[in-house]
Amino acid sequence: MTLTLKNLAKSSLIALSVLFTNITLAQDGTIYPLDAPEEPNAILLGTGGVADQPASESWFRQWGDPMARNITTATLTPFLPEPGKANGAAVIVAPGGGFRWLSMGNEGWEVAQALADQGIAAFVLKYRLHPTPESLEDFSAWMNRPRTPAPPSSSDAASEATPPRPPQLDLSNQLEDAEAAYAMILDRAEEWGVDTDRIGMIGFSAGAGLTMHSTLNSKTMKLAFIGPIYGGMGAVDVPADAPPMFSVIATDDFLFRGQFGVIDSWYKAGIPVEFHLYQNGGHGFGLGNPNRTSNRWFEAFIHWLDVNEFLAAK
Repeated sequence: MTLTLKNLAKSSLIALSVLFTNITLAQDGTIYPLDAPEEPNAILLGTGGVADQPASESWFRQWGDPMARNITTATLTPFLPEPGKANGAAVIVAPGGGFRWLSMGNEGWEVAQALADQGIAAFVLKYRLHPTPESLEDFSAWMNRPRTPAPPSSSDAASEATPPRPPQLDLSNQLEDAEAAYAMILDRAEEWGVDTDRIGMIGFSAGAGLTMHSTLNSKTMKLAFIGPIYGGMGAVDVPADAPPMFSVIATDDFLFRGQFGVIDSWYKAGIPVEFHLYQNGGHGFGLGNPNRTSNRWFEAFIHWLDVNEFLAAK
């Protein structure tokens, strides 16, 4: 009996140790090396490589989530609903990461699976990225470098109230990848059970930027709806045929800064827009973090899709 109790105690201590380690890793912003996971369902998009990219694709873990960087080959990974559950709607999912890395778990696979569970065919877009330092040590140092905000160029009050737009990265590779993903879904719509009139796109942070960039600039994508989640809030020129938009951000997100420009742009263009400004959530919360008001955004998104009849064949 004593031996059994000792073994149970030892097993409990080991289990607690493993649990504590996992919790610590999940809460730790340190960058850890990670072997590239298998992606058996990833489909090559055939959009080419990245110029002046000497490094190979590599992976790391931060905040407990798998991330990829130096991506030079774009792929699309389908997450299809179970047979009999599909409703015909489809969503391209664009993870974020400042166009330097992709949060594949938190803002990609997990979101796509949640959509598939709702009967929506989801497709994670692993798009090409701008180069980062080849070694993980140099990348970590680059990520942790001091960031000193540029001084304002004018003391004019109106200028300070509306911060200038940051310099725009060249997103031609990323737009080409998004367009190729959309074209592939169109081409294989019957195989994947997709209604081509109900293909939307949702993106997080930089992925929200790519979603918006695709909406404003693509000549080939005819998105039925978009969902920029904690993306930039600056005003934009809205095309006459822009799709309905569902937008989410938290007040404690560094991208918010009290701006409502993109929402105002959609509203003034007379195009349906739903906007959720949450009390807290920070940036990069994906489907949600513990004890944050922003944790219900996904439920609201599904309800919005349902009310706007995107979940039923027309």
